[in-house]
Amino acid sequence: MNSKLEPIEPRLIWAKVEYDGTGFFGFQSQAAERTVQGELERALEVVTSGKTRVHGAGRTDRGVHARGQVVSFEVEWRHELTELQRALNAILAADVAVLEIGLAPEGFHPRYSALRRSYRYTVLNRPCRSPLRRRSAWQVARKLDVGLMAEASRCLVGTHDFGTFGQPPEGENTVRTVFRAEWHAKGPRLIFDIEADAFLYRMVRSIVGTLVKVGWGQISPKEFAAMLQARDRSLVRKVAPGHGLCLMRVEYAAREGV
Repeated sequence: MNSKLEPIEPRLIWAKVEYDGTGFFGFQSQAAERTVQGELERALEVVTSGKTRVHGAGRTDRGVHARGQVVSFEVEWRHELTELQRALNAILAADVAVLEIGLAPEGFHPRYSALRRSYRYTVLNRPCRSPLRRRSAWQVARKLDVGLMAEASRCLVGTHDFGTFGQPPEGENTVRTVFRAEWHAKGPRLIFDIEADAFLYRMVRSIVGTLVKVGWGQISPKEFAAMLQARDRSLVRKVAPGHGLCLMRVEYAAREGV
């Protein structure tokens, strides 16, 4: 009697992943550094006994966090997907976890199938540091005028060439559509939410760094709008640190089932 299991076809899986970016050199694999992609691929190899490539919806930078990163991968797996989720979370380090998992439709790609992405940047605007928020908020001691920052950010909404604020991850196209760009305050925490079809490399951090200068009165909202129109990367002199940024959500068409 042959006890060998019959071979099975690899299954395309999607997963929603949360991570604290502090201990990672970004999402994308690097030969000599710890990355989110590398950590996920390591865990998958342990669980499935096979190497597989993980693809992500966003290539977050070093120190950037995620509550709703979406990834996909192909694996040979005979059991329930909830068992795969449990097995991965048992192997993964404490600073990354698989929150949801499911079968992906044919042709699904977490990056190219995405319709919208939402990021949140948190500024702690007070003189005294916060030990509890040091990994998730940028402490800015000098008082900021959040009203001016909100006024300036309104010009970001719409379809624009955002070449001033970032570089394309591939190709030369720097045109993006921003659906929402809003500031709101929760005590000393100033929260910037921005939603777009896609983002340029360091786009959100460059926008926030420049808006902080607006909040200090160094740049007016009209000058900020002129910077956007200039499409000149050299105009950005201040880039906000990565640890205040978090990828909140990635949205897909309903048929994708993600």
